[in-house]
Amino acid sequence: MKKAIRNTAIRKGDKKVIHGWVMYDWANSVYQLTIASTIFPIYYNQVTRSGPEDFTVSFFGLEVINTVLYSWSIAAAYLIVAFFSPMLSSLADYTGRRKSFMQFFTWLGAISCGALFFFNSSNVELGIIAFTLGTVGYGGSIVFYNSFLPVICETADHDRVSARGYSLGYLGGVVLLLFNLLMIMKPGWFGISDPFLPARISFLTVFLWWIGFSQITFRRLPRYTFRKRRKEKETNIFLEGYKELDKVFQKVRSSRKLSFYLIGFFFVMMGLLTVMFMAATYGEKEIGLKEDVLIPTILIIQLVGMGGAWMFSRLSARFGNLQALLISVFAWILICVGAYYISNSVQFMIAAFFIGIVMGGSQALARSTYSKMLPEETTDHTSYFSFYDVMEKLATVAGTFSFGIIEAITGSMRYSVLAIASFFIIGTFFLLLTLKVVNQKITAGKI
Repeated sequence: MKKAIRNTAIRKGDKKVIHGWVMYDWANSVYQLTIASTIFPIYYNQVTRSGPEDFTVSFFGLEVINTVLYSWSIAAAYLIVAFFSPMLSSLADYTGRRKSFMQFFTWLGAISCGALFFFNSSNVELGIIAFTLGTVGYGGSIVFYNSFLPVICETADHDRVSARGYSLGYLGGVVLLLFNLLMIMKPGWFGISDPFLPARISFLTVFLWWIGFSQITFRRLPRYTFRKRRKEKETNIFLEGYKELDKVFQKVRSSRKLSFYLIGFFFVMMGLLTVMFMAATYGEKEIGLKEDVLIPTILIIQLVGMGGAWMFSRLSARFGNLQALLISVFAWILICVGAYYISNSVQFMIAAFFIGIVMGGSQALARSTYSKMLPEETTDHTSYFSFYDVMEKLATVAGTFSFGIIEAITGSMRYSVLAIASFFIIGTFFLLLTLKVVNQKITAGKI
């Protein structure tokens, strides 16, 4: 009886399960805001700066520009996730234990964020390694988290539930960040005299928040999903996992719709995620903005992003998923071109407002659009989403690495921003090809 229950598919539309799923966005988005976008980048720039104009740090004896090292650590983290996630995803599909893999990466990421408490100017290596592992944990958990979307809700609800997750994530990130900002701005209220201690404590709060609220998700998501394994002693799960991965890969490769979409998604994410990771360092280093401008600007992006996710969900309902996604990408191109000319705090905050709108919308839409493209009869959602997430991680690697290379060559981040605009332009081309294929199938009556 227990085996029969474990092999039973999840009942779609269960409100309790859906609520548990979206709560993971609330739980892990504090990493994205506090660690990846706001407090850690600013703290990192401060403790790795030897002087007003000296941005060079020593990393295991290698002299490198601090922001270049930061961008390359992000690239290394996502390269690790991209390398391992396809096989781990296929194992998750074969064994049905995608939640267990998601829990492992959650603990890895959260503990690494807590380890940043010990990072200071004397141990740059510790800071970079902990930040890299935290990013691996975050990126790795998302692979399995996303794969639950087509399992827990009907196709018609994908846009709404995806947008709900991102909106809740933006809100959760803001709530914890506001608490940490209060501690940073008013350390005396907390009996703190060390100017760097509030930032270090904020890294601990990410650990506690991420682990604590993710337990709601893990209690409500089922332990097994579409478990295929029957006779454990007679099968090699790694061999069967590889077969599962190869089967899905062949289906993705033979589908023009999925292939074009994933390529377009790759270039769009190259631009979007590079902006997400590098916006604070760009404002601080290239424009000379201080924390009193940078942090409120990041908050604007998060709060506006909540509305952006819902706005583009409505646009997709009216015009279609791909059409709404193309609107957001076109807006990204305009934003990047405008960002090249930003020279003061007012312009930076105006750009942040529009970034928030399209960031929330494009991320939520990209996820739900892909979930709708998957074969209805498949149970290999994690394997399918592993290709989606591999493209996202490789996009982060390529985007942040390119950003660092261009800055290292030209000595200016502004040229890196123009490169980001070109990523969006290429992504637009492949999304248009995807739309053409979809329209052809609709005309032919195939979908």
